[in-house]
Amino acid sequence: MTRLLHGVIGVATESGELLDAVKKHVYYGKPLDKVNLMEEVGDCMWYLALILREIDYSFEEVAAINIKKLRARYGDKFSEYDAQNRDLETERAILEEKDK
Repeated sequence: MTRLLHGVIGVATESGELLDAVKKHVYYGKPLDKVNLMEEVGDCMWYLALILREIDYSFEEVAAINIKKLRARYGDKFSEYDAQNRDLETERAILEEKDK
């Protein structure tokens, strides 16, 4: 449990640092520091990997499941209607497939 909490807190912290870097560029006119953005994304990924290890999933599995869920929700093209009128039962069934 402590590793899971460490991962979740880490993602929140690093996401805040990522957001702050973009804020400085957008609102304060500072140059976009792509190296810093890459570092913060890498830190987020490290913490996400910690979380995934704790719940027995890989990045590849999560990406494939998420693509399948989004295809069920939108088909081939995003629409605001589909975003607001989701079939949550179908989406949950897709998300639960590994555990069957």
